[in-house]
Formats: sequence, C-alpha cells, structure tokens
Amino acid sequence: MTAALRSRAPMRRLTLVILAAALACPAGAAAQTPVEPVIPAGATAAGLDIGNLTISQAEMKLLDVFAVPVSQPVEVRVAGHRKLLDLPSIGFVFDARRTARRANAAALATPPQPDGRRVVDVPLFTTYDRAKLAAFTVAVDRASRVTPRNAKLRITLRRMILRRARMGWSIDEQALARALDTLVADPYTSRILRFERVRVHPAVNANDLHKQHRAVVTVDRAHFKLRLFRGLKLRKTYGIAVGLPEFPTPTGRYSITNKAVNPAWTAPDQPWAGAYRNEVVEGGSAENPLKARWLGIVGGVGIHGTSAEYSIGSRASHGCIRMRVADVIDLYPRVPVGSAVLIR
Repeated sequence: MTAALRSRAPMRRLTLVILAAALACPAGAAAQTPVEPVIPAGATAAGLDIGNLTISQAEMKLLDVFAVPVSQPVEVRVAGHRKLLDLPSIGFVFDARRTARRANAAALATPPQPDGRRVVDVPLFTTYDRAKLAAFTVAVDRASRVTPRNAKLRITLRRMILRRARMGWSIDEQALARALDTLVADPYTSRILRFERVRVHPAVNANDLHKQHRAVVTVDRAHFKLRLFRGLKLRKTYGIAVGLPEFPTPTGRYSITNKAVNPAWTAPDQPWAGAYRNEVVEGGSAENPLKARWLGIVGGVGIHGTSAEYSIGSRASHGCIRMRVADVIDLYPRVPVGSAVLIR
C-alpha cells in the first residue's frame, strides 16, 4: 500500500462517522417535536363536531364553517327605527383556535361515556369592546326615544291653562347589550334583532299639579277683581280695591305666606300712618284698618277686609288688596297657606 492510500484511510473512517451521525439526527429531532393534542371524540363547538381532530385541524374547520356567519352585521329594529351594528366597529373578533382549545379542555374534564366519547359542547370564543357596544346601544336609544313631557300649568288672571303630561318611550340599554352579546356569537340566529321600548313616566302629571294648586288666587288690578280657582277651575269672583298710584300693589307671582283672624296692625314708619306711626293696633279694634281676616303675600302687602267698603272698585289702599268684610271671611278658609297668587 502506498503512503497516499494509507493517509486517505483515516479520512474515510471520519466521513463514515459524520454520515452516521447525520442520519441519526433527524430521527432524534422528530422525537423531540411536541405532538399536537387530538380533541376527544364527542366534543363539539357551537354544535359543530370537532372530535378526533387536532387543535389546528379543528381551528381550520371552525373558521371554514363559522367565520362568515359571525362576521355579518346585525340590524337592530326599534319602533320603526333601524340601526346597523357593524361588528368591526366594536372590535369584534372570533378566535377559532381558542374555541378549539376550550373544547379540548372541556372534553378532557368530562367523564367518558361507555363508548369512550366525551360529549361536550362549547360556545364560540368571541371578544369585543364592551364600551363601544354600550355606545351603540346609546345611539339606538337616542334614535328611537320619545322624551316624556311633564304636565305644565300656566296661570292667567281669568283661567288656568293645563298642558297635560305625555308618556315617554325608551329602550333598556343594558338589556339590549345583553341581547346583542348573545346574538353576535351565535352563528345560527337571524342577524335582525327586534327590540321593544319601555314606557318612561313623566316626573309631573296633571294630578300632581291639581294637588300642588288646590287653590289659586289671581288679582286683576285693572278690573278690580280677585278670582278664586279651586281644582284649577274658577269658583268665585270678588270685587276689590288696590293700591293708589303712588303706592301700587306689587305685580308678579307670589304665594300666601301667613294668615290671621282679626290681625293686629303694626303701623309702618310712614307719614301716611299718621298718629299710629310705628304703633301696634290690636286686632278687632275700630282703629285697626285690617278688618276681620288677613292673608299675607309679600313685604307687608296682603289681602284683608276693610270698613271703607265704598273704596271697592278703586285704587285706594297703600298697596294691600282690600275686600268687603263678608267677602274676605268667605275667602279665608278656601285659601290655605302656600296657595299661589298672581297679581297683574
């Protein structure tokens, strides 16, 4: 054997060793690759059989069957109004792989039947932005809502004008969100959701106004008339005297603040009070100009009887509203404290 041949022999042996090692490596690598689990027989997702499939196979089957149905928009119909929920607008995602993994975990946790099948059904795994869905339900409510209208009373000198309440309508936004939560993940249901509104009662109705205004008094200075309304209807009209031009009866919307029988009179610090200035004249006294009854209104001005009944139908007082004694006695029990008073 020549020297050249002897030098090649060790190289051949090294090459054979390397080839043997190379042939052994793929088998070793394959042995270390994790085997994808197979979902037990009997497992379904949204009714679709995915048993005996690997997670990846189940994922592909789920996407093939359900990806299109669950991506369809949902039309919400409320009282003739229609609003379309485009699922990407709320960040809706159907995760087929997590659905498959969920089915596998549920099947493994379910005791096998005699035939070895593990019967279990899981819903599709879906996610969306709940805040965006809530914003959608608000928009549906805004489009279909009828705002309730409170009853309203307008008091004029001659009549009470009552505008009755109106019932409102609105949707329960949280109930709509729950209904949509169920619908968007269901591939079999109709993508049209009909939703009913609920009644919304007004805060104030006609009965409330009747109770608040059991008695109303209006004072018509131009025609020297005091009108009494009860039950929002005109019941009686009385002749009156009102303030002199230099001491006008105040105008506006007031209420009866206090009442008294045979009230004492505290004479004001005014020149017209004469000798009684800053004095208190007891009730029932002949010198007391406040005869029989007093119904206080504002700033020392009120309704009272007068001995100068000839002044009725004129501007004669220092701001108060004078009535005949018989009339003020008749009026007194009909008008409780707190009753509305309109002076024009």
